[in-house]
Amino acid sequence: MASRLFRSSALVCSSVPLVTAVRLGELFLPGTIASRLYSTSSPPVPRITTHYSIHPREKDPRWEGVNMERFSDNVDVLVVGGGPAGLTTAIRLKQLAKQGGQELRVCLVEKASHLGAHILSGACIEPSALNELFPDWKERKAPLHTPITQDKFAILTKKYRIPIPILPGLPMNNHGNYIVRLGNFVRWLGEQAEDIGVEIYPGYAASELWEVPSENWHPGRVEHTVGWPLDRNTYGGSFIYHLNEGEPLLAVGFVVGLDYENPYLNPFCEFQRFKHHPSIACTLEGGKRISYGARALNEGGIQSLPRFSFPGGLLVGCSPGLMNVPKIKGTHTAMKSGIIAADTIYAKLAVEGPNVQGVHVDEYDEALKSSWVWNELYAVRNIRPSFHSPLGLYGGIIYTGVFYWILRGKEPWTLRHKGPDHSRLRQAKDCTPIEYPRPDGRLSFDLLSSVALSGTNHEHDQPPHLTLHDDASPVQNNLALYDGPEQRFCPAGVYEFVPLESKKEMRLQINAQNCVHCKTCDIKDPSQNINWVVPESGGGPAYNGM
Repeated sequence: MASRLFRSSALVCSSVPLVTAVRLGELFLPGTIASRLYSTSSPPVPRITTHYSIHPREKDPRWEGVNMERFSDNVDVLVVGGGPAGLTTAIRLKQLAKQGGQELRVCLVEKASHLGAHILSGACIEPSALNELFPDWKERKAPLHTPITQDKFAILTKKYRIPIPILPGLPMNNHGNYIVRLGNFVRWLGEQAEDIGVEIYPGYAASELWEVPSENWHPGRVEHTVGWPLDRNTYGGSFIYHLNEGEPLLAVGFVVGLDYENPYLNPFCEFQRFKHHPSIACTLEGGKRISYGARALNEGGIQSLPRFSFPGGLLVGCSPGLMNVPKIKGTHTAMKSGIIAADTIYAKLAVEGPNVQGVHVDEYDEALKSSWVWNELYAVRNIRPSFHSPLGLYGGIIYTGVFYWILRGKEPWTLRHKGPDHSRLRQAKDCTPIEYPRPDGRLSFDLLSSVALSGTNHEHDQPPHLTLHDDASPVQNNLALYDGPEQRFCPAGVYEFVPLESKKEMRLQINAQNCVHCKTCDIKDPSQNINWVVPESGGGPAYNGM
């Protein structure tokens, strides 16, 4: 249970989650679901999940004799997170060092067992940043095999589909983009990084993939929907991407905004119900689900961005929230932020020298705000919060069609969000329970068999990464007031309320082995009692090119 501690001149964080939506998806692969941890609201309270700031591990007899040795090393730049932004940053730094004839040690650490194992995104990529990083990416055989040839967008009612035209200039227009399996793209970036001399250390601490009948497969087609099964006041929608990789594969996903109000809403069940819509079922019928996964998306937009630099480090990619929400795209902006980060770090180190610790590269903030990334995010800043109007979904569509298409984001006002996602949840007594249909095993599936397809696994003897500040709060607050929403908002069946031996009281059981690292619980918990911490290296899901 060892970890490596690096001392560095600059730290780049590309995997710190600031998230406000959960994306679910599937791919069919076998997996395992095993050990269970629990806490209880009645004395004695087991300290299995108590946060280490409240009950230090060095004083916990359960971990006596467990090797938690930490190693140290010296590097010039340490990149935390092996996604598109982190890898782009590392590659760009080595490119600059090579051009300048300089020796620069760049290390990248990734908590997954290998690059791409925790990457989940049915992705459409704009190649603008990739063109800048590798103008010869086609010759380097980048896995962009599916140019987009057709865009479809629709509003779903319970039984019908209403097509919406995608006009040139609207965010959903995908002309010139590519459908990719982002995990494969990340692995390719890792190969390019290693070739140029980046040291990569993997193992440091919802989408579905379907194979369908060939007659239902239209390579290059992109489909998006909004509306059913969500009500008009719940933000969300779906995507279906038709891949062209030698097999009739579809990436199918469903996104639910985590600012939803009804504690009885279950994002996983909404996804399963969505696939039974007549216009969707006809595409999936006769197909086979080959994988499943889930992750949270940071979709607050420019209004929710933090400061990007701090002494000794920078935030790049999805960590600060650089996703273009209306486009449902963030890879191109993530990669561009990595390029900007590398440029500003290299320039700063050239002035102050590589041996200075805690370098504050505040030039990165201004460089990012002067780039096309900022202009793009600013132009769409009002689209997501426009869904908070009394018209909900329809108000957002009207706003996008009128103000964005005509003014291109130049309206002289900026709309605001209504508060943190966890604060939007209403108490159970004020909401109507939602009855979800039973899965049929053809189009819709149960939760635990879905988690098995993610290949998720954690070592049974590691300290729990799902920690609580107060073991009593789940029952006394969440269950009493909100009917235990954690047993519904988790897309992996991690949390469940079970009766004590007396059968008169309940306790929260945490099935940490199931965790797919989406971090939804840290965001949506109404009491903000759950604190997701980094687990032991190599654990979590094992997505195969998702």
